Amino acid sequence: AILAKDMVKSITHRDDSIHVIVRKERIGKEMAYEEKLLLGTVAAKQRTQDLAQQVEQLQKRGKIPTLTIMRVGERADDIAYEQSALKRMAKIGVACEVQGFPNNVEEEDFLTALRNNNENSCIHGILIFLPLPNHLDSKRIKNSIHPKKDIDCISPINAARLMNAEKGFVPCTPKAVIEMLKYYNIEMQGKNIVVIGRSMVVGKPLSLLLLNENATVTVTHSKTRNLSEITRQADIIICALGKARFLTGEYVTENSIVIDVGINVDENGALCGDADTQKLLPLVKAITPVPRGVGSMTTVMLAQQVIQACMEDE
Repeated sequence: AILAKDMVKSITHRDDSIHVIVRKERIGKEMAYEEKLLLGTVAAKQRTQDLAQQVEQLQKRGKIPTLTIMRVGERADDIAYEQSALKRMAKIGVACEVQGFPNNVEEEDFLTALRNNNENSCIHGILIFLPLPNHLDSKRIKNSIHPKKDIDCISPINAARLMNAEKGFVPCTPKAVIEMLKYYNIEMQGKNIVVIGRSMVVGKPLSLLLLNENATVTVTHSKTRNLSEITRQADIIICALGKARFLTGEYVTENSIVIDVGINVDENGALCGDADTQKLLPLVKAITPVPRGVGSMTTVMLAQQVIQACMEDE
């Protein structure tokens, strides 16, 4: 076995053999750090099995839940999420089609494709990756998606339902965060939770869902002053800023629970989150990694809402 230098206490030569004395306390610490990881892959496993059984029952009635992904351009984070979603849909039995458009797609061409998807009775869910390029009118596109197929809650109609705590589709990533916290029995009621990020994709809808769980929520962003002072007072820190390894040791305490929603690509082309996971592991109470974190549960929530749309279409 190959051991890291800081795990080796001493090396001695005896009878032409090498005896290595390992720093057991170091290995023990590494194992303890690993136990702090809140793995979305683990949380998603049982839910995936449950949803697959629901799909089997729908198939017996001649229904096949179907998702269409509409992606403009080839952003690395979009591609990563798309690939993860395709794998999850295949495991659950949800049919999935990807409609890719060039980054310079004409708005009318995109809207025509969207209208066709709205009118296609075989399609139950439509996922549009945001943000869209600046030349596209995002407001117009959000208003054009059919609310019954809007499984990531970008339609103003579904957003209003979320605001009023009415029944409807919820953005998949914020929903995944709530499910992750519940799976690991992390109490939200009465807790101080800081959300870093104010987008309509994660930050704002997530704050509403947390309020529904009776949490005390502080929404912060890139312009927030003295951010580290605010986060260090939080029980739970949810980072959704979109900046690679933004969250470092100065923002946390030993009692911090960090939920990392970010999906970024570093200078080496590797996926990473908004939190510097490896450096934070020894410093916090618990943390979600990237990958294998919230993203795993997000694709499960995506499948769940496609199935819901299919059932409501019966």
